[in-house]
Amino acid sequence: MTFRIHNTVLLGLIVCGVALAEGAPRPKINPVIRHVEDWSVLADAPADAKADLFDPIKYLPLVDDGSIWASFGGQVRYRFESFNNFGFGPSNDDEYSLLRIRMHGDLHIGEHVRIFAEGKSALANNRDLPGGRRTLDVDSIDLQNLFVDVKLPVGDDVSVTVRAGRQELVFGKQRLISPLDWSNSRRTWDGLSVITKIGQWTVTPFWTQFAPVQKYSFNDPDAQTQLFGVYATGPLPGEGMPSADVYFIGLDRDDDRTFNGTTGQEERYTLGTRLFGKVGQTGFDYDAEFAYQFGEVGSGDVNAWMVGSQFGYTFADVPTAPRLFIGVDYASGDDSAGGDVETFNQLFPLGHAYLGFIDAIGRQNIIDVTPGIVFSPIPKLKVLLQGHLFWRADEDDAVYNAGGGVLRAGSLSNEREVGAEIDLVVTYAFDAHLVAQFGYSHFFAGDFISEATPTADDDIDFFYFQLQYTF
Repeated sequence: MTFRIHNTVLLGLIVCGVALAEGAPRPKINPVIRHVEDWSVLADAPADAKADLFDPIKYLPLVDDGSIWASFGGQVRYRFESFNNFGFGPSNDDEYSLLRIRMHGDLHIGEHVRIFAEGKSALANNRDLPGGRRTLDVDSIDLQNLFVDVKLPVGDDVSVTVRAGRQELVFGKQRLISPLDWSNSRRTWDGLSVITKIGQWTVTPFWTQFAPVQKYSFNDPDAQTQLFGVYATGPLPGEGMPSADVYFIGLDRDDDRTFNGTTGQEERYTLGTRLFGKVGQTGFDYDAEFAYQFGEVGSGDVNAWMVGSQFGYTFADVPTAPRLFIGVDYASGDDSAGGDVETFNQLFPLGHAYLGFIDAIGRQNIIDVTPGIVFSPIPKLKVLLQGHLFWRADEDDAVYNAGGGVLRAGSLSNEREVGAEIDLVVTYAFDAHLVAQFGYSHFFAGDFISEATPTADDDIDFFYFQLQYTF
């Protein structure tokens, strides 16, 4: 199992394992994706098993037979951030705070209908770095989710759930599509998903329009940005075989986009697969993903690809149970300005988890080698220490940041070495609700950055402290 300590992985730290009744495990609190929680098991739990402070609002029967019931929850997250030389810009030093509040209600009507609504408020204080209070930081008050699920009775081994409305998309390891929980404001989409479960496989066709953040008004869907496709995941047949993801993703943007000198409307299609699992009864694990892109940007044809991977070994019998890992990521770049496009488009990723916590680097025209270790020195405490070694995949293309913007143009230097980063993250789960996280990262500017930014002699330092309470 691939392990990265970021906000998504916190769910593994705050799972409550109390049994409500014999054979009935307690539902899990998922601090990232709330609509996957199922609290219906509380309906049959004895009163003395409902020991959590928030159990009374997790299952509320609205009719005598319990066929209509509701569940409520929320989350409050505070993060303090400090940067030195943000974006390798001289004097880009700042300290600021981010606050996010999420509240949700989940209404179940019989066995086949469900309505889920989640609101959010994301605020930033005293952020004076370039971009000011960005759409990543501020979304004063809005709907993160508002969808209706209709479950169609199909058969014992097959279920079909039609989901319509505003919804978050989460696929695989979120290398390409993610709600981006690290962001204060998060991503969401408006559209339709059909979640089909066939045996152990889940196949999800979807069609959506991206709903970009409008900081101080309601987030309307962007009809010019359509995201659609099919994502399938499940185990391959046979003993010891890995699990797999197989997907097709289409991105249609009617507004002009530019990739290394080629500008125009973007029609880009991504075919990909991912294999992941453990090697027998050993401590080895693996996660390898490959994606190929084709389509058009203006009059130029798209021919791009990426590989994301991580391989690890857990020493289960050693104190602190350390896991050593190494990851290799490659995303293609363009070999000449203008004309056809070979720059990979990272779509809507959780780049923060894979390409350094400073978010200086995106999954476009990049090679990244990531060694690291994660261990637990005491119960409830996780420590991650990892490094990144970055090079440009093609010296004729730019270096891109985590948001897909150009960090430095490729024409500014012929060097390929972008630099190196170290990340230290310490996470402590006080209980099933409260989690604290501390992080420090340092980016060592390489030859490309130094030559492309002669006025920036210093590296980047990033520090943060976060408290998150989920109920």
